[in-house]
Amino acid sequence: MIHINVDRKDDSSQLALEQANPHSFTIHSHADVPVGVKPGKRKASNQHARPEKRFIMDNNMEIDGSAVDVGQLKNGDIDESLYSRQLYVLGHEAMKRMGSSHVLIAGLRGLGVEIAKNIALAGVKSLTLFDPEPAAISDLSSQFFLHPDDVGKSRAAVTAPRVAELNAYTPVSVYPSDSLTENLHHLRQYQVIVLTSTSLKDQLTISDFAHANGIFVVIADIYGLFGSIFTDFGKQFAIADPTGETPVSGIVAAIDSEGLVSALDETRHGLEDGDYVTFSELQGMESLNNSEPRKVTVKGPYTFSIGDVSGLGEYRRGGLYTQVKMPKLVDFQPLSEQLQKPEILISDFAKFDRPQQLHLGFQALHAFKDKHDHLPRPHSDEDASQVFEIAQGLTGQGEDKVELDEKLIRELSYQARGDLSPMAAFFGGLAAQEVLKSVSGKFHPIVQWLYFDSLESLPSSVERSEELCKPTGSRYDGQVAVFGSEFQEKIANVNQFLVGAGAIGCEMLKNWALIGLATGPKGKINVADMDQIEKSNLNRQFLFRPKDVGELKADCAAEAVQAMNPELEGKIVTFRARVGPETEHVFTENFWEELDGVTNALDNVDARQYVDRRCVFFRKPLIDSGTLGTKGNSQVVLPRLTESYSSSQDPPEQSFPQCTLRSFPNKIEHTIAWAKEKFHQYFVGPPETVNLYIQQSNYIEQTLKQAGNEIPTLQSIRDYLVTEKPSNFDDCIVWARHQFEKEYNNAIQQLLYNFPKDSTTASGAPFWSGPKRAPDPLKFDVSNATHVGFVKATANLHAFNYGIKSEGSVAEDHYIEVMENMMIPEFSPNPTVKIQADENEPDPNAPTGGSSFDDKDELQTLVSSLPPPSACAGLKLQPVEFEKDDDTNHHIDFITAASNLRAQNYAIAEADRHKTKFIAGKIIPAIATTTALVTGLVVLELYKIIDGKDDIEQYKNGFVNLALPFFGFSEPIASPKGEYVGTKGKVTIDKLWDRFEVEDVTLREFLADFKAQGLDVMMLSSGVSLLYASFYAPSKLKDRMGLKLSKLVETISKKAIPEHQQNVIFEMTVEDQTEEDVEVPYVMLRLRK
Repeated sequence: MIHINVDRKDDSSQLALEQANPHSFTIHSHADVPVGVKPGKRKASNQHARPEKRFIMDNNMEIDGSAVDVGQLKNGDIDESLYSRQLYVLGHEAMKRMGSSHVLIAGLRGLGVEIAKNIALAGVKSLTLFDPEPAAISDLSSQFFLHPDDVGKSRAAVTAPRVAELNAYTPVSVYPSDSLTENLHHLRQYQVIVLTSTSLKDQLTISDFAHANGIFVVIADIYGLFGSIFTDFGKQFAIADPTGETPVSGIVAAIDSEGLVSALDETRHGLEDGDYVTFSELQGMESLNNSEPRKVTVKGPYTFSIGDVSGLGEYRRGGLYTQVKMPKLVDFQPLSEQLQKPEILISDFAKFDRPQQLHLGFQALHAFKDKHDHLPRPHSDEDASQVFEIAQGLTGQGEDKVELDEKLIRELSYQARGDLSPMAAFFGGLAAQEVLKSVSGKFHPIVQWLYFDSLESLPSSVERSEELCKPTGSRYDGQVAVFGSEFQEKIANVNQFLVGAGAIGCEMLKNWALIGLATGPKGKINVADMDQIEKSNLNRQFLFRPKDVGELKADCAAEAVQAMNPELEGKIVTFRARVGPETEHVFTENFWEELDGVTNALDNVDARQYVDRRCVFFRKPLIDSGTLGTKGNSQVVLPRLTESYSSSQDPPEQSFPQCTLRSFPNKIEHTIAWAKEKFHQYFVGPPETVNLYIQQSNYIEQTLKQAGNEIPTLQSIRDYLVTEKPSNFDDCIVWARHQFEKEYNNAIQQLLYNFPKDSTTASGAPFWSGPKRAPDPLKFDVSNATHVGFVKATANLHAFNYGIKSEGSVAEDHYIEVMENMMIPEFSPNPTVKIQADENEPDPNAPTGGSSFDDKDELQTLVSSLPPPSACAGLKLQPVEFEKDDDTNHHIDFITAASNLRAQNYAIAEADRHKTKFIAGKIIPAIATTTALVTGLVVLELYKIIDGKDDIEQYKNGFVNLALPFFGFSEPIASPKGEYVGTKGKVTIDKLWDRFEVEDVTLREFLADFKAQGLDVMMLSSGVSLLYASFYAPSKLKDRMGLKLSKLVETISKKAIPEHQQNVIFEMTVEDQTEEDVEVPYVMLRLRK
């Protein structure tokens, strides 16, 4: 297997590959396999074994790679352990269509390899690469799969095996010709052709041929901080799902005679004009049930019209509506037509006038290259004048004439040879997503052009000139061409902190390595991530390979980027720790003080907010970013300029009323949430409680002090230690079968006893109506796979709690045999049981806060039934720790079966294991394309921070949704300001970033200092300790006034200040000269240690 990791000792096979003729491939006769692709075979002896893929060269040398052909996807055999996060973005059907697609990518500089990387990770039938040109040293500015010793070799030959390492299911080959246009008929074997670094003449030739032959085309180019993309997916291109959003559904409250539908309880329906819906379970107007989708006209947030309903009868009650995704057809024009009359998607409305100008400017660059056989020289005024002159000749006449900004076109010429990693990342993610859209029909494509620039990233702190931007034979020449050599030196001497080394972290480190961040004498990159690599990470965290599974992310990522850019060796420090309050002795104040900036690559809000607070405290710039499927965002936090990440908050996660989960579910999300609660009630809570009982000598006394929870707690200990304690695996099967009966038969019978199906509310309305679905008890059926599956999963998890191991693999027949020998007692409803009927009513089973005399008797009986802890010496139960990504641990199996059985009770549509895992595991859907694009935006902002820009208008917060597609850029929100009246007049303060800093003076001196500034301190506190209050009696303050602040804190809190802590934070309330309370910043006491 070919590795690019720095710890590889044997590089002989890679050297042989690089020396082999890249164009002589074995040709196979398989009709659906492109030239140069050898289909892999799955080993029959072990379906989980990873088959091999081989690159076949003319010298008969075979180089093994861990890969297989993805023809299996035709049969729906998708490796969910690898593709799980991407599947939640694209879905199985789209992935199957991708899995039968052959893709050709031309041009393998930074942009081309970025596209190739993203498509390989996504998974297609085959990927063919074309670029016979020799690699140049300047390619290393953005081409992360090239090494210095590859210079002079064919880009495709050296890149292909390294792309192949990314995904075992995507065969990669090199196009077996030095020209794409000499025999166009060879292109018919591809579904998509991607062109980068291709002349306009060849673009026109290939795209016209492709349009005529039903081949999809994506063309992308970048020139420094400018980039463009063009798509042509032919006539009548069908988009199966334009948005990718989950179809909305809801409960019908009413349908009137005019076709106006009202949602239940004024719940927002979430539909838009032009959407389509179907209906089910309607009583009255039954012919609407499961009929053809009806087009929606929105009348309000809670109502919508479905048009004419005459002749359908009268609506009576009930019913559900569900949105139906309808295919959309789009006609694309060929490139030759679109060059003349382009249809352009605006990427930034603040630059509304630029796309049309850049459309002509890019053509002018092609014309310049055709004439001179090279692109304009970096920052050459002579070449820029020619480019502008050519562009002027393309502006047209009359109303169609485009007004050119000469400065813009000249800047485009200056940067034409620029090759920037973040721009390659942005357009590489975008172009790869367009490729996936074309072959899957999932999401709306770009129609048909998009231009984007980030001229705000140009430095203003250094000079740029032809001399400073000229190539010097450096790997950074592509970046120096844009920014100049002086700025390259600034980039090299940055001390940056990356928090997280997952998907965003890997892409970030790749970009940093390519731009030369921290490669100078003062440069340093700190990477913190405590997680280990899992198989599901490999689909989008491209620095990792299968051999890395189980290793630490931070270490593997650092090794990979040091191999990418050897100048980083010795410049990266990794931390195997979470960044949080508990590790402030690791990430000390000195550590934070030395940083130049921080970049978040985190996947949870709590960690983001903590890092954000530290950045505010230490006044460090922070760039935060995140992705959710095809959606991505970036945010810049700048000291004394912008608000912080924590200044705004996302809405809280959706939660469900307990009475809904316990008794009245109406959608699968309810049953999954209920099943996850059962998981905790069965396999987590009781074992933990039993262990506490055994290990803590006073546990019973502490339990009896619990207000209202004593009986359930003691019952749980009794059940798991005495009455239901298993001695072998068969006992676990018996226990599992009883749980089935308890939850899906007995509990339902009890519910129907309390609320019969014909019962009514106090107003006379049917009780079982609206969101309340009347359930039916289940009768256990050994032929029902879900019934037996529940018992299997429950028995295995119960056995895990007790450390009981089944002997080998237990056959299904054995489960059935044990269950058939059981006696299941008949259930009789208990008339004393009370069930909460509505979330607005008090829960009759809630803890009362005290124990009755009967409770005390029961408590005593329960306590006496328990074995003394001393008799349980050596016993320790194993609580189950929920892990969603291990398919062998029965966790998701249990939740899926438990949820679907509950759904059967209530006639709710069931969810498969894949969907259940997504909801129960709170999985964040992810795809490499969005991650790459977002990190590109982050680095474009990082350039500005390194430059030291202090104009907030130069920065951009970004939001993208590649599915729509949508691009939104906005100026960061300024930090809030305030003022107070001091002794010298009004004082303006930054409420977020400002603070008072004081030495370790006495309290008396502290109060006097603020008095001199015109602020009377009314109260002073540190943490939960109130140190001073103006209303305190003089006798109480007498001993405090002479204490230094540090001693005062230790005295009042009765805690010593930790040795590593170099400051103490105080909060105070004050009055200014107007004798009004005013809001002022906090106070920081600096400790001199």
